[in-house]
Amino acid sequence: MAEPIARRSLLARSAAAVSALALAGCTGIADSPWAANLLGEVEKLTKRAQRLFAGGHALAPEFPKSDIAPVFRANGTLNPNTNDYNVHASEGFRNWMIPVEGLVENPLRLSLAAIRAFPARSQITRHDCVEGWSCIGAWKGAPLAHILALARPKPDARYVVFHCADPMGEADVDTLGNVIAPPYYYESLDLLEATHPQTILAYELNGNVLPVEHGAPIRVRAERQLGYKMAKYVQRIELVDSFARIGGGKGGYWEDQGYQWYGGI
Repeated sequence: MAEPIARRSLLARSAAAVSALALAGCTGIADSPWAANLLGEVEKLTKRAQRLFAGGHALAPEFPKSDIAPVFRANGTLNPNTNDYNVHASEGFRNWMIPVEGLVENPLRLSLAAIRAFPARSQITRHDCVEGWSCIGAWKGAPLAHILALARPKPDARYVVFHCADPMGEADVDTLGNVIAPPYYYESLDLLEATHPQTILAYELNGNVLPVEHGAPIRVRAERQLGYKMAKYVQRIELVDSFARIGGGKGGYWEDQGYQWYGGI
């Protein structure tokens, strides 16, 4: 009985610490006494993901600094330009909060400061766009596996869905005069890809704070996937067992328009 009790104690301390960080904007995760134990929780999660999807965690190629493009080309939306987003941008995103919810035992609500406080990963990788171009850049962010380990996915959780702040089109009005909001971008990864060591919630590009055109304040980098899988302007993370009730039910905005859900390269 000692091991389960110790594990519950660790998770309770972890959850309390993350909740406090989210509220206070503290940056002490990396220095906290339980940080070293986080890797053990991540390992358990990644093993579960590998069993679910019978895959591995082979790394995407990484490159030297000399290969970084002088200008990193932006993909997709360049600015959500909604009233809410513009207010957050004017405040430096200090009040931006990302809930981690759905099929999790320990729902989280993370500030940008809290995400920056996780042990960071830096990687120089190539972005491959479905349109046929590619670009190499240096990214820094929090490994998504660390965050998911603290949220504790429930046994039936299979996919991680990223809900984003960029509207895909303009609002419309129906025949009765009711305003119809446009769909917002969303994307998803299975648990295996979400726990991959190169899958991060990125907040820096080429040593600078992530620019708006590249998804500020937080975007996904999933380095074994095509660009459309790397959601920008992430504002909510949801764990689900299927896509049936989300968007068009295909797992992503572009997938609902006919793209393949699996965007691996």
